[in-house]
Order: sequence, then C-alpha cells, then structure tokens
Amino acid sequence: MATTQAESTPNPNSLKFTTDDGPFLNGGVAAYSSADEAAEDPLARRLFGVSGVDDVFITPQFVTVSKAPSVDWGSVKPDVETILAEHLEAA
Repeated sequence: MATTQAESTPNPNSLKFTTDDGPFLNGGVAAYSSADEAAEDPLARRLFGVSGVDDVFITPQFVTVSKAPSVDWGSVKPDVETILAEHLEAA
C-alpha cells in the first residue's frame, strides 16, 4: 500500500503530505479553497469530503491540506492519509 508522510508547516492548521510512491499530480499545481472549486478534481473532491478540510493545494511532489481551526488533526489526518494512499495506488 502507498504511504504518505505528514510534515508540519508554519501554519498549525496545515499539514504537508509527501510520498515516495509517485506523483500526486502529473505536472502543474492545483489549489482549491472550496469543494465547489474542486468539483472537477477527483482527489481534491475526496479530500473536501473529509469533515473540517478548508483548503487543498496539490503539486506532483506533495499535497498540503488545511483544516478549520476548530477541528482537531486527529479527526482529519487519518482520512486524508487513506485518501492520498488510495489515489497513489490507483494512479
């Protein structure tokens, strides 16, 4: 199964997820601040399906997910990691 590593960022409400299992995106970058903006992006759409996700930034090398300040990472991070692993395995 594909794995990701979460790294902290200067923003305590954002985590950067990296992997050695291939690109998250085939070139370019994608940034979304709402589920509506992410409607055409299957990975971002799934990430916004996690309760508390506020913002998604996708590059080939990493994905940064930002959560609502009122939400604990413990309820967000496991779902995000599962979605990213499934995305990498399907690619």
